[in-house]
Amino acid sequence: METIVLGIGETLVRDDRHWASWANWLGVPAHTLSALVGAAVAQGRDATDALRVLRPDMDVDEAYLARAAAGRGEHLDESDLYPDVRPALAELRAAGVRVVVAGNGTVRAGELLRALDLPADLVVASDEWGVRKPDPAFFARVVEAAEAEPSATLYVGDHPADDLFPAAAAGLRTAHLRRGAYGHWWAEHPDVVGTADFRVNALTELVGVVGAEEGRHPAQPAVGAGRPARVSYLRGL
Repeated sequence: METIVLGIGETLVRDDRHWASWANWLGVPAHTLSALVGAAVAQGRDATDALRVLRPDMDVDEAYLARAAAGRGEHLDESDLYPDVRPALAELRAAGVRVVVAGNGTVRAGELLRALDLPADLVVASDEWGVRKPDPAFFARVVEAAEAEPSATLYVGDHPADDLFPAAAAGLRTAHLRRGAYGHWWAEHPDVVGTADFRVNALTELVGVVGAEEGRHPAQPAVGAGRPARVSYLRGL
């Protein structure tokens, strides 16, 4: 494995602050919004549908801009990172792997992530590319950023329909991370099990994945090799 590309939300960054800030903006208890997000996830819908349950006529993009204008926009600091992020990324770079962070996020999110000075070769948010997951054009940009063949690039994420399925369709190797609401809820779904080359519970397991690949005999098929990317009925994922 020459390059490992990681998503952002619930792969590197906890979503606690994100949803708590929306709950505060809407004037509802954080638990209420979290429960609605969980219901959306369990139904295979987009998590932002939880916001529309509370405010059916709300334009989420306009509300985001209103929050920013009111001085209540995005914030990100070290406490928002999962504790395995820095050690895992540092170990991967020490092993000679190119590390790229590329996931859905605003331009501001990209700026905040880069300000954390993560041990990564490139950090970019989707809005900086002008295309978001699961659009195939996003994964075409991932292939460019990887600076390696798709078969030598591993995309790591928690979200089956945003991360796993489109990355596999683009010819990338894939690792499904059991983290966050989507990662846990859909971890054992047949489409996830059948598509993922690897399934991990923590980012620190990725160094072992790299080592296993390096030790694999050329004639030995990789885990999940030859499995087609599934077109899941979980379109809301």
